[in-house]
Amino acid sequence: MNILFVVAHPDDEVLGAGATIHKLIGEGNKVAVATLVNQAGARANLSDTLSEDQAKAFEIMGIHKAYAGDFPNIQMNTIPHLKLVQFVEHAIEDWKAEAIYTHHPSDTNNDHVMTSYAVQAASRLFQRKPDVPALKRLIYMEVPSSTEWSFDSSSNRFSPNMFVEIGKEGVEVKLQALKCYKGVMRPYPHPRSKEAIEGLAAYRGVQAGCNYAEAFESVFYRT
Repeated sequence: MNILFVVAHPDDEVLGAGATIHKLIGEGNKVAVATLVNQAGARANLSDTLSEDQAKAFEIMGIHKAYAGDFPNIQMNTIPHLKLVQFVEHAIEDWKAEAIYTHHPSDTNNDHVMTSYAVQAASRLFQRKPDVPALKRLIYMEVPSSTEWSFDSSSNRFSPNMFVEIGKEGVEVKLQALKCYKGVMRPYPHPRSKEAIEGLAAYRGVQAGCNYAEAFESVFYRT
């Protein structure tokens, strides 16, 4: 299966699904990542070599292809919605994506929200273009330091209904990929600390009765 992960920023793909990506590729799937923002911008504490950092993380996880946007960081709400949708549609069409993973629409980070909205619109591309494969899965990720900080109590917050067992090895691969991003990891008890990443994977595993897991919210899942 051709699977596309659509994220706002470099590092989101690892934070949200690094171990799952590694597992999917190990099972014979092909995975591409489309990143809408590829500069640090307002994230002043992060590396100015984000593209290089991401390339190293992709190598660890085994990513097959990357799509890089040039939208402004923490300003995606200023970009016409259509431009964001068209970027995602291009990646879907070029990759012939059959499954898409992206941000939850009630994340605290506005770039994540705009990305999710764009993916929702673009996910209908196969209904408009007969040569585009029918989408079989649309799935939301949880990104530590964003998804759990969903302050808008009027929205439907992340509610996981899909768990991918990753094991201790998967956690270690995720942490190894995260280390590629300079300035992303923080000291405990920050959500992007080693202890918190391991603890979340253990907790999600306990919820699902398995040995460590990453959690997702399935919008639809067709076999």
